[in-house]
Amino acid sequence: MQSETVRAAIEIGGIVQGVGFRPFVYRLALRLGLSGWVRNTGQGVEIEVEGEALQLDEFRRAVRDEAPPLAVICQLRAQPVPATGGKGFAILESARSAAGGEVSPDCDVCDDCLAELFDPDNRRYGYPFINCTNCGPRYSIITGIPYDRPATTMAGFAMCDDCLAEYHDPGNRRFHAQPNACPVCGPCLTLMEPSGAKVSGDALKRTLEALSQGKIVAVKGVGGYHLAVDATNQAALERLRQRKRRDEKPFAMLAADLGAVSRHAHCSELEGRLLLGVERPIVLMRKLAGTSINELVAPGNGWFGFMLPGNPLQHLLARGFDAPLVMTSCNLSDEPIAYRDAEALEMLSGIADLFLTHHREIHTRTDDSVLRLYRGEPLFLRRSRGYVPRAVQLPTEQPSVLAVGGELKATLCLTRGDRAFMSQHIGDLKNAATLASLEQSASDLQRLLEITPALVAHDLHPDYLSTGYAAALGLPAVAVQHHHAHMASCMAENGLEGDVIGVILDGTGYGADGTIWGGEFLVGGYRAFQRRGHFAQMRMPGGDAAVKEPYRMALSALYSLHGDRLFDQPLPVVSEVALADRPLFLKMLEKGINSPLTSSCGRLFDAVSALIGVRRRISYEGQAAIELEALAEQGGEVEPYPYRVLEEWGQVLDFAPAVAAICADLAGGRSRADIARAFHRTVARGVLEVCRRLKQETGYVRVVLSGGVFQNRLLTEEVADLLADEGFQVYCHRLVPPNDGGLALGQAAIAGAMQARG
Repeated sequence: MQSETVRAAIEIGGIVQGVGFRPFVYRLALRLGLSGWVRNTGQGVEIEVEGEALQLDEFRRAVRDEAPPLAVICQLRAQPVPATGGKGFAILESARSAAGGEVSPDCDVCDDCLAELFDPDNRRYGYPFINCTNCGPRYSIITGIPYDRPATTMAGFAMCDDCLAEYHDPGNRRFHAQPNACPVCGPCLTLMEPSGAKVSGDALKRTLEALSQGKIVAVKGVGGYHLAVDATNQAALERLRQRKRRDEKPFAMLAADLGAVSRHAHCSELEGRLLLGVERPIVLMRKLAGTSINELVAPGNGWFGFMLPGNPLQHLLARGFDAPLVMTSCNLSDEPIAYRDAEALEMLSGIADLFLTHHREIHTRTDDSVLRLYRGEPLFLRRSRGYVPRAVQLPTEQPSVLAVGGELKATLCLTRGDRAFMSQHIGDLKNAATLASLEQSASDLQRLLEITPALVAHDLHPDYLSTGYAAALGLPAVAVQHHHAHMASCMAENGLEGDVIGVILDGTGYGADGTIWGGEFLVGGYRAFQRRGHFAQMRMPGGDAAVKEPYRMALSALYSLHGDRLFDQPLPVVSEVALADRPLFLKMLEKGINSPLTSSCGRLFDAVSALIGVRRRISYEGQAAIELEALAEQGGEVEPYPYRVLEEWGQVLDFAPAVAAICADLAGGRSRADIARAFHRTVARGVLEVCRRLKQETGYVRVVLSGGVFQNRLLTEEVADLLADEGFQVYCHRLVPPNDGGLALGQAAIAGAMQARG
């Protein structure tokens, strides 16, 4: 007996546009002998499908189980509708509907396109803009939704007859591939002088020649411009550092494949999988001894940052060059990555010798994502290209919130229902250019996702540019304490509700009492928190100058021990302070003149780094702590130094005894590596002790770890292991960075929870 004919209306939400989902549905329906149609909407994809009931059941199963590799199905709703008796299956024009859609991140070249790229007999051989429904640019070129070619920066490129035939062929993987193009009808490369004059000849070949000659080339990628240079050429690297005014901060590198990476760094199986993922992040890996990569790539650092090619042009460059290439973002200090052609020429004319560019516009700039491994799992240091604007699931539904982050490593967060959409990395909000990028990113996200926020969340600090931007929006505003936001960020991405213990270790954040926090033990949840403990406060002589000159924090730590006898101590960090400057330092420390109090864990690490002679001045953020961690990893099995926990309006974790013991070890000639390792162990034991006390007071066993200091792999692993061994349930970051790049997620979760409670 023949089954009854039925029809279903299906709505699918998630990342289902720009990933070949409609062609997939079309082919699936034909395979199962079903009729109906599919189309994009503002919410996602809408389908009506008709046939026998068993075939419809199989259709719904296959939609989930066989979806295209780039698709992420977050919801699938089906309901019966009257059968129409129609024949055939069609892809209809996109329809506008209520908001709710998601946008696919940019992704690497698929294997099929890669094979064509290097096939001399293929019409797209060597074509640097090859793509299909399974790969290619998405977020960076989309100007609106539903996702169709007119709503991308490919709108101005009319497809040739061959590309149109592919686009309309249901059996072709470029069926409805919106960025589809070829050398006849698509974008093309141009090599230019800084003056804007075109360099004659094959642009790619001339670029490879220039790189082999030690030239610095600005390369236009998917999300912005990179500066490329031979990673083994010392003279070229010296010029790049001099011109970019970047003395020591490590450069990221591009390698052709895993084999090339493994010749220069320890690449584990998981690190290899991360490198090979369609997101193509930069992955930090330990250096190999004897590498041919010049020390200037990552001076004083035990780690290399490698990425594999993330777009066809990078594949062509990496395979055409016989050594790793530095591939570092084109930007001036504290500013976002350059992505407009005229802007790049102006900004980089004194840095790049040549510009390899093209005329496909980048609509949304996206810098590279950066990851490292922690306890066998990936940890974001920067979440950007390849991952945004992929949603993070919130524990519950909430009103729509725009959260604008803090000052450093700025990102945005926009929520809808139980989903939080994080923006790409924007940069440090210290100038008008970065603020303009933040404003543009907020506008783009709201337009693309069709979300109108009901309120805005911002940092408690009154002088941040993001705070001023939030105030100017005219929305109800929620000011969120910096470390509360860190705690909520880790809670939200782990799906936690209720109250927890939050261990928040970072550099600086504006505290609720007007001092600078950064070594905090919080208790609470989204709606409220209590500060139940913190690191003992120290002075920051010179204020912000102490961040760039860690020796000032070392003087502060020694002052806590010795008072006005500070400069009598026989320590190198003391003897290097000029005699004329010593009375001023004593006055600042004694009277608190331009020396705010801080409980910052980051500043404590700075103090110890300077004290033992690792780094007394820095040229990039976190350098002193990064190099202290690298030194500690060379240390042996050591016992922690002494510390004490005082009870002054909560638990105060005081490391003055540890500083005294470090000074004694320095005088006794103990290895600096063992001192650094023992210090890390001391901080971890101190954190455990305070958590034990808070567990006794509250009964809470769930602990979240957040803040920029938890980028330190050595410390994080030790803290997490100690807590787990004592029966605590430990939650760390996996989906967003522990640093301020994850701050906006916590702000959004807090503001949404407070608004939901009125």
